[in-house]
Amino acid sequence: MRDETGIRKSVLKLFLTDKPYTTENVFDHLKKEGFDVNYRGVSAMVGLMNTRLGILRIDVKGDHNVYSLKDEYKNSLKTTMDNY
Repeated sequence: MRDETGIRKSVLKLFLTDKPYTTENVFDHLKKEGFDVNYRGVSAMVGLMNTRLGILRIDVKGDHNVYSLKDEYKNSLKTTMDNY
């Protein structure tokens, strides 16, 4: 797996908390976790997770995208993350 720093794992675990998050929320979480990230990079990463994995729901609220984990993927993602 290409996640040497653990950043993707941290983002996926965040979405397992069953709350919706904006890109800014994800960015703030990663900064608190000690990751060296910029806002545009986080936006691109979450967008790619949405399009490539298809496990995120996206709602456009004004000028912000709000992401949440689709219900049908919660159990399989949790199982995968527990074993990773």
